[in-house]
Parts: sequence; C-alpha cells; structure tokens
Amino acid sequence: MLRVHVAIAEDFDDAISQFIEADGITLCLEHSLLSLSKWESRWEIPFLGKTEKTNEQIIDYIRAMFLGEEFPEVVVNSFTAEHYNSITSYIDAKMTATWFGEARESPSQEVVTSELIYYWMIQAGVPFECQNWHLNRLLTLLKICSIKNGPKKKMNWGEAKRRQRELNDQRRREMGTRG
Repeated sequence: MLRVHVAIAEDFDDAISQFIEADGITLCLEHSLLSLSKWESRWEIPFLGKTEKTNEQIIDYIRAMFLGEEFPEVVVNSFTAEHYNSITSYIDAKMTATWFGEARESPSQEVVTSELIYYWMIQAGVPFECQNWHLNRLLTLLKICSIKNGPKKKMNWGEAKRRQRELNDQRRREMGTRG
C-alpha cells in the first residue's frame, strides 16, 4: 500500500517567512487487480495496453486505487509532480524478491485485461484474496505457477553432453579414480 499526503491549503507563517501546510489529506492507494478491474470497467479499454493514457484516465486510475469509501476530489487539484512520480514508482515497483533468467521466447501479443488475469488465477488455483496484492507481485506468482505447472523443457544435445561430463568428473573425484 502507498500512502500519499496531499496538502490542500497553505498559510504563510510571518515568523519564519515560509508557507506552511494548513490542511491536508493522506490517501491510501493500492495498485491491484481489483483497482485495475474497476478502471477497465469504467473505460472499457485495457489498462496494461501500450496506448498512452490521458490525464483524465490517469487520475481516474488513482481514484480506482483509493482504498477509502469515497475519493476526496479536492486532492486532484493539489497533486504535484512529486505525487505523480511517487505513484508511478509504486506502480512500476517489482514488489517481490523473485527474478527470472533471460527469456528466450518472444513476448506474447495477447492483450492483457483484468478478466484474463482472473482466468489465470482460476487456472493456477490462486485464491481471489490475492486480487488485493500489488499487481506486479500477483503477476509474478502467476508466472511462477505457469513455469512450475508447464511441461519440463528437454536439454539440447550440448547441454546434455556438458551435464554428463560434469557428473563423470564429480564421480571420478568422489571415487578417487582417473576414469
């Protein structure tokens, strides 16, 4: 969850000759499958698609990420570049320690929507409570499920030969022989 504090009003403090915050709101935001689903149901386009989002669409996604009852519209006019940068950084964050080796296959041209991600969750047996996880963490879990449940890749001839040579060398060392 990301907490963003937005100053709504400022006063000028004559004693220190600076503007100080008079009123502010802290927003609790979550980039999740649930927020993605809310946004896509309103805009009827894929959020994860390659098309550029308008400012209106970006602000509406922030509304969808909001965890409270009703989004305080007064904060929209008070957002700064720093607020947008922190939200973007949060959305782009990996949120997991898992990493994958270099992918040799070409990326899929499939358009990813919230319904497709829900389908992947059902196929992998991931409980619906995970729809509230950070989206990148959920996608990583689904990728792991796909890899672990997929067919085992056969070694090519060179890899098999290298593996056999390593095993033979290891056995020679263990047995103290030369071959």
